[in-house]
Amino acid sequence: MEYEIIRLSNGIRVVFQYQNVPVTHVCMVINAGSRDESAGKFGVAHFIEHLLFKRTERRSTQQIINHLESVGGDLNAYTTKEYTCVHASMLRPYLDRALDLFEDIFFHSTFPEIEMDKEKSVIVDEMASYLDSPEESIVDDFEDLIFQGSGLGHNILGIEDQLLALQKNDIEEFMRSNYDTHDMVIGITGNYSLKEVERLLHKVFGKVAENGIIRTRDDVNPIIEQHIAIAKPINQVHYMLGSLAYGYRDERKTGLLLLNNMLGGMGMGSILNLSIREKYGIAYTIESNYAIFSDTGLFSIYLGTDEEKVEKAKKLVFKELAKMCEQPLSDVKVKKAKQKFIGQIALTEENRMSMIISAAKNVMDYDRVILLDEVIEKIQGLTNDELLGIAQDVFDPNKMLSLSFVPED
Repeated sequence: MEYEIIRLSNGIRVVFQYQNVPVTHVCMVINAGSRDESAGKFGVAHFIEHLLFKRTERRSTQQIINHLESVGGDLNAYTTKEYTCVHASMLRPYLDRALDLFEDIFFHSTFPEIEMDKEKSVIVDEMASYLDSPEESIVDDFEDLIFQGSGLGHNILGIEDQLLALQKNDIEEFMRSNYDTHDMVIGITGNYSLKEVERLLHKVFGKVAENGIIRTRDDVNPIIEQHIAIAKPINQVHYMLGSLAYGYRDERKTGLLLLNNMLGGMGMGSILNLSIREKYGIAYTIESNYAIFSDTGLFSIYLGTDEEKVEKAKKLVFKELAKMCEQPLSDVKVKKAKQKFIGQIALTEENRMSMIISAAKNVMDYDRVILLDEVIEKIQGLTNDELLGIAQDVFDPNKMLSLSFVPED
C-alpha cells in the first residue's frame, strides 16, 4: 500500500497511509529511549512515558484519559532502548482529537510533583512484578552482560534508587537533550484525503518550535566471552545464550532474520522446538530472538528447563548451531524457510496499528517506508552461501556469552 511522507517546517515528519476503513490508527515515535539516559538517571525515559499521561498546561490527568476514551478510542504507549512511542486508535471523525492530544502531552506536560510521586510508586511495583518473572528478567540481565559499558546495557525500567531520586529538572533536561523535532515521526492510517491530513498537521503541529540537537550515542564495546550462573530462589533453570549481531543498516540483517526464524522463531515448527522440546521433551519454552538497534544487534536463545536436563539441552542447542555453521542449508530447506517467513511477514500487515508504527520507524531510520514487495525481494534473493557466512559469523560459540539463573541449593 502506498505511503505519503509529509515534512513540516520544524523537522517533524509524518507518514500517511490511506485506507477506506472506519477506524483510524495514529502514532508518534520519538528517537529517544533508555539508551540515551545519563549515568545516575536510569529509568528517566520510561518515567517520561508514564508522565505524558498526566497533567499538561491545558488538561488534567482525567481530561487526558477521557479525551479519546469518551469517544470509544484507545490510548497507550511504550518505551524501548531507542524509542518512545505513543499510539491511539479511534473512529474516523476523531483524528483531530488524537493529534491535538499528542501535541499537548509531548510539548506542554507540566510534570507536577504529586503525579511524579504516584508514578514512581507505580513503576517500583512494576519492577517488583518484573523481578518475580525470571523468564523476563533474565532477558534484561543478559543485555546488561552483553552490552556492558554501553547505554544499551541497562533495564528500561531503570534502577529503583535512581528512579526515586529523579526530579522535574531531570525530566525536562532529558527531553531538551533528546526530543529533537527532526527525530519525531507521526504515523497515520485511515480514511482521509492527503489534503485533510496536511491541514490538520499544520494546524496542530505547525506551531511547535524546531528543536535541532547534536547528539551521539555511545559505541558498543567488543564483548568478552563469559558464562555466568546466578543462584536464585526458583525451581527451574533459565538459560540465555547469544552474541552481538547486525544493526539496522547492515544488509546482512535480512539473512539473520531468516536464520533466526528457522532456528527458534514463530510457530511450533522451528528447529530448536522440534529437536529439543518435541523430540526429547526437555524444555517447555525454547526460542531464539534477534533484536536490532541502530548500530548493532543481539542474537539470543532462551530456554527454561529442569536442572537435571539443562546440560543436555545446551548440548543439543550447540549441536543445531554447529549444523548451520558447517555447510550450506539445502535448497529445499531454504525454500521452505523463505515461504514460511514471507507468509508470516505478510500476515502482520493485517495488524494496521503495528504496520503504521513500523512505517513510522522506517521513516525514522531510513527516511522512507520499506514496502512488503521489497522485503520479499530481499528474502528471495538470499543465497545459501550468504546464509552460511552469516551463521558462521553470528553462531560461532567463541563469540557467544551465556547467563543462567539456577535454583539455590
